[in-house]
Amino acid sequence: MSNRKPAVLLVDPVSTGAGHKPAARDMGLGIVSLFTGEPGDLGRTWPDHTKGDDASLYATEAGEALAALAGVDHEIRAVVPCSESGVHLASVIAHELGLPGNDVELARARHDKALMRDHAAKSGLRIPAYRLVRDPSEVAAAADAIGYPVIVKQCQGAGSIGATLVPDAASAAAFQVVDERNFFGWTVDAWLVEEYIRGREFAVNAFSSDGDHRVIDMWEYRRPDDRDYDFPLWDNVQAVPEDPDWARIEEYVVQVLTAFGVRRGPSHTEVKVNRDGVFLMEVAARLPGGPATDQWAEFTDIRPFHDTIECYLGRRPAVMDQPVNSRAMFGAIAIHNEAGPGTLVAMHGLEQVRNHPGVDKVLVGYAPGDHVPLTRDIMSIPLGAWVSGPDQESVVRVLAEIRSMVELEITPDQPTV
Repeated sequence: MSNRKPAVLLVDPVSTGAGHKPAARDMGLGIVSLFTGEPGDLGRTWPDHTKGDDASLYATEAGEALAALAGVDHEIRAVVPCSESGVHLASVIAHELGLPGNDVELARARHDKALMRDHAAKSGLRIPAYRLVRDPSEVAAAADAIGYPVIVKQCQGAGSIGATLVPDAASAAAFQVVDERNFFGWTVDAWLVEEYIRGREFAVNAFSSDGDHRVIDMWEYRRPDDRDYDFPLWDNVQAVPEDPDWARIEEYVVQVLTAFGVRRGPSHTEVKVNRDGVFLMEVAARLPGGPATDQWAEFTDIRPFHDTIECYLGRRPAVMDQPVNSRAMFGAIAIHNEAGPGTLVAMHGLEQVRNHPGVDKVLVGYAPGDHVPLTRDIMSIPLGAWVSGPDQESVVRVLAEIRSMVELEITPDQPTV
């Protein structure tokens, strides 16, 4: 029997994923963190990323990670993917260590959107028509073959970075890559060109244990009008089980999780739904980002980080069987800069928002004097807020009140001569 202290290996515990650290400590487990980014880059973005670690390791490949683990004086009991950047590596390491995890053969398909589409098609899941391209010059031909409109996505992207709506042939011919790197800082060398699906869009959060799946909640991405879009975040509103699309979305997502080998842990699946059915946008074997985890922890009986660790220890977590007992409904808002790039002079109404009833958290992306681009992804949102209320109607009302309070005063960029 090993005398080494039992520990969990947390892969990329940054941002929302950092919440796994206090949960592990609370469960009496040591914390070994594995980071897939460069130490210097991580230090600039998250100066305290190693805080609370018993050991901090850096690796991008499984062999490198396993070699580093050999020198750690802890017995790893579970491998937990804490961020999207670490989901593939976590699956491989868990497999190599003989620890509970998800289907390792499908690990890349749960992360790379082109492989995701290929596997979904083989599994008989409803998906948009699509083409993989390796060079931006191939976008027009792919779009012509699919039919307009299409949307172009980075194959290993996140946060809508690089997502571009292409409405017609002229736009396809003029297509240029704006973002040469993805959300994780990796160089982009492949793009997915896919049919643009019109309809309602939902994010579906679930937990799985030994192949048994439980949908916890759904959030609808609500837009201000019916125009096509390439960045969904505007108003996010938690759906109610009585929603007319809930049952068919839930059934479809369970099929997706099974098809993609998600056997344990949390998942975040995005879908669109219309009269033709439910379509897969993407599936991720990790906790949702943004407000859901914090609001679950504050307003429900879910313990998202504890329950995630329990899953990867091979146990059935309480979240699979116990009532959620939600004491509120949730929502989130993203205030966009739609006027054009420029310098922020002031964000009027900010203190009003901070003190407004029902606002749980305010996220400020820019300060006066900063250059503010047009909002096109999660990295260019000037202001966001997480809200809660006794029912969905109250949440929608608070979101509207926030939007009416805020005004971005921006001095436009001077045109180049």
